[in-house]
Amino acid sequence: MPARGKARVPSEVELKRLFSVTRAGPHALRNVAMLMTSYKLGLRAKEIATLTIRDVLDEQGRLREECSLSAACTKGGKPRIAFLTNPTVRAALKSYLDKRRELEGILFNLEAALFKTQRGSSFSPNTCQQMFHKLHERAGIVGGRSHSGRRFFATTLISKGVDLKAVATLMGHSSVSLTASYAQDCPQRLRLIVAELL
Repeated sequence: MPARGKARVPSEVELKRLFSVTRAGPHALRNVAMLMTSYKLGLRAKEIATLTIRDVLDEQGRLREECSLSAACTKGGKPRIAFLTNPTVRAALKSYLDKRRELEGILFNLEAALFKTQRGSSFSPNTCQQMFHKLHERAGIVGGRSHSGRRFFATTLISKGVDLKAVATLMGHSSVSLTASYAQDCPQRLRLIVAELL
């Protein structure tokens, strides 16, 4: 379990269940794409809520490889780049945007919100957090919240051996110690570390 007040990092089994339940639920394409930006890019709810179509598509309607997060939407007012190079994230965004294009017509308003509520308005950070909470709840993930994806992103990168400085940069942290506090070691990994000591 996470420390009090911290979102829990789901296990791989729970994460598969989260995506499976989300794919079978209402607004599946949008919700899967939103979860991907959290779990595979490490974005905060506020950052996800403020994304525009222009942030992910270029003028020709192609998916960008980089998304610039402005100082206005990041914590601490520090702009950073989110890399849209993960194939799973790209596939989820493409599926969602293809559906939007089908429903709204060929031409997008590039300044429009990337993710829209069922009423057609943009998400606020609060409604985004509530939606993530409901999705985790529906998948039976106790303690799962909007920050679970961000914590999962950091923990996964660290467990794969990515150096803390690179993880801190991807997370938009000014302190490597803050990044290290995101990592939640699982017992299996700790056993493996001890077993492999010389």
